[in-house]
Amino acid sequence: MVDSVKTQTGVSFELTQEQKMLQKMAREFTAAEIIPVAAAFDEHATFPEDIFHKARELGIVNMNIPAEYGGVGASPFEEVLVAEELGYGCTGISTSISTNALGDLPIILAGNDKQKQHWLGERLVDKGEFVSYCVTEAAAGSNVVGIQTRAEKKGASYIINGSKIFITNASHAHFFTIFAKTNPDAVHKGMTAFIVDRNAPGVKVGKKFDKMGQRASDTAEIVFENVEIPEENRLGEEGQGFYLAMKVFDYSRPGVAAAAVGLQRRALEESIKYAREREAFGTPIYQHQAIGHKIADMAMNYEASRLLTWQAAWQVEAGIANPKVPAYAKAFAADMATKAAVDAVQVLGGYGFMKEYPVEKLLRDVKIFQIYEGTSEIQRNIIVRELFR
Repeated sequence: MVDSVKTQTGVSFELTQEQKMLQKMAREFTAAEIIPVAAAFDEHATFPEDIFHKARELGIVNMNIPAEYGGVGASPFEEVLVAEELGYGCTGISTSISTNALGDLPIILAGNDKQKQHWLGERLVDKGEFVSYCVTEAAAGSNVVGIQTRAEKKGASYIINGSKIFITNASHAHFFTIFAKTNPDAVHKGMTAFIVDRNAPGVKVGKKFDKMGQRASDTAEIVFENVEIPEENRLGEEGQGFYLAMKVFDYSRPGVAAAAVGLQRRALEESIKYAREREAFGTPIYQHQAIGHKIADMAMNYEASRLLTWQAAWQVEAGIANPKVPAYAKAFAADMATKAAVDAVQVLGGYGFMKEYPVEKLLRDVKIFQIYEGTSEIQRNIIVRELFR
């Protein structure tokens, strides 16, 4: 007979003191710098450059750049803690702030020391520049291997022709990490990654798109017409671009999921606040089951989304290659954030439909989470592939 059982676990959901301080700093920054201006920035589609630089001075921009190149070397888990807080305030502004952490990933993952010193250290950290990540094309969104942009070797240079669409921060970026075909006949093995300077002859950025939501985030098309770049701007070897792009997604999707988690929390808190104060039939509306259960579902889905996001970030940090977990997090958080925004508008009723209340903006902002960084359908394809591998 066993008299006693002593259990020990390495799993903890308690944040460290340092993590709590980082979370608090991001929350206070959001309250002071983002929430007060979010509605105006949305209305006028204003790019939050000043907010970006304030966040950079605070250390919550370029977080993933290693310390040896001037960054803070934050872990993926620390990044998602910040992303949730920024997403709570405004996912349009948070997207503008966090895009450098996507654009610099190909350099962090595949760049050599010289490339990292220049592009990460000198350009992003020291000069405070913007970088955009360029994969999507008009005829190649979910189908990454379908890109048509070409990069042809010419001596010690590459000549790039093609275009990219829906590129975040494109109008403001000082350089781009792009993916192009160096061998079109090799399908996914024919893709290669490059760094292209904004000032290179032949680079043209089109007019930014007028969007339904996340309007404070800049989105535009980029055209490359006989753009010549030196061979030293190639990231990794020829033919490794597809694998690099897939690895980038494993790193970036937890952060996108975390922003959706932040939006969920905002929808939940706005719903609780309104349902406590608003009365119908002589009682606060949260006491009516039809409303109370909506809010209960919001709370459950928020907590579940956050835990999946934390797991995905922990996995990346631990060096575990398991694409289905970031897909779980990204798809679930995006879908549940969409549901939360729809339900929040319903809880507020007619007021929820008015711009005077923030949930109207949440509903417009949230839809893109089911589309960018891999649609919710593509995430499910990844999950099915991995489950049946």
